[in-house]
Amino acid sequence: MTAPLRPGHRLRLLEGGRALFPAMVQAMDRARHLIHVETYIFVFAHDALPVAEAMERAARRGVQVRLVVDAVGTPQVPPEWVQRFRASGVQWRTYAPLGRLGLLIPSRWRRLHRKLCVIDGVVGFCGGINLIDDRDDVVLGRLAVPRLDYAVEVSGPLVGDMLATMERLWWRLLAARRARRREFRAAWQAWRAAHVGDDLHAWWQGWFMERDATPAGPDSGPLVHGAAAAVLWRDNVRHRHDIEHAYLQAIAQARHELIIANAYFIPGRRLRHALAQAVARGVRVRLLVQGKYERFLQYHAPRPVHAWLLRAGVEIREYAPSALHAKVAVADERWATVGSTNLDPISLLLAREANVVTTDARFVRHLRARLDHLMRTAGVALDMETLQRRPWRERARDWIAFAVMRAVLFLTGHRY
Repeated sequence: MTAPLRPGHRLRLLEGGRALFPAMVQAMDRARHLIHVETYIFVFAHDALPVAEAMERAARRGVQVRLVVDAVGTPQVPPEWVQRFRASGVQWRTYAPLGRLGLLIPSRWRRLHRKLCVIDGVVGFCGGINLIDDRDDVVLGRLAVPRLDYAVEVSGPLVGDMLATMERLWWRLLAARRARRREFRAAWQAWRAAHVGDDLHAWWQGWFMERDATPAGPDSGPLVHGAAAAVLWRDNVRHRHDIEHAYLQAIAQARHELIIANAYFIPGRRLRHALAQAVARGVRVRLLVQGKYERFLQYHAPRPVHAWLLRAGVEIREYAPSALHAKVAVADERWATVGSTNLDPISLLLAREANVVTTDARFVRHLRARLDHLMRTAGVALDMETLQRRPWRERARDWIAFAVMRAVLFLTGHRY
């Protein structure tokens, strides 16, 4: 079951790290008690560096600062920052270290892919933006044009949900660490803390609810008050399909238009057929997908799916100016989502993800206008003739990549 939308939120759309990072730093510099951060990638350089420095400053003045990074996205924290975090009191953990066999063990493909930050249980940030400069790319190198990605700044009831979920993961990681050290009594206490911490956010909210939102920065959308919103999770226990179901429901209810910007777009059978059915009932469905070659599977495996969707009448454009990393969508100017979830098997079947959804018309209209502009000015149309005109070797690689993807899913026991 997906979480019900609740009223009373303040939302602001943030485009790129150039909008997100200053907002995070401003909020961290005002923190009094607790900063929680989760990210897949943390590169301690350029525009992302001030975030690390703000965490360090907060810890030095007595704020509890907790950071969780993924072992694949962030193989190591630079030694300098290990020392600085230790000296200042920043606590940090690595999610699912790989060990000697690394990703050869299928269970280790379950990664922490969500990008979250909660400050004092009142201000939260959720989206697809890693803690890495917009012009830095771990595969493509230094980009000439900033990467396209989105996050949302939020205050209101759902921030408590974010905090409770992050607290649970933190204490479970601590319990696992202590258990590995055979500190079983301490491990049990940490495990219990993971289950009794769900109501911690109530105190923070009561103390800080009257604080103002962080000031708007460049590339920030308008601050929307009174929005109905919810945060949706994907994990491997209670929320396996919540985000996918939210997409399916929004697609099924669309009557005029769907716009989806998604970096790694390889939807499964249910999503593909839902999009085709939307087109059949007269909905204009437009997709903005990654146009840059990053990795073999990510570039080639979507192509057979693209061809299927094009034949069904879906419009597809590839983002041309730079790398695309966005995971956002709008439906009929009445529903929107911003989060970390790619519509691909890794995100929908294996990774921990988080998306904010809202039905606030003001927020949806703003995101829709931005996506429409990008579709018209920054997207290169993909059509069947273009796909079929490519050399046969390229088309063969498409099917090889698609077959490899299906084989990998089979090894994990999933059908997609």
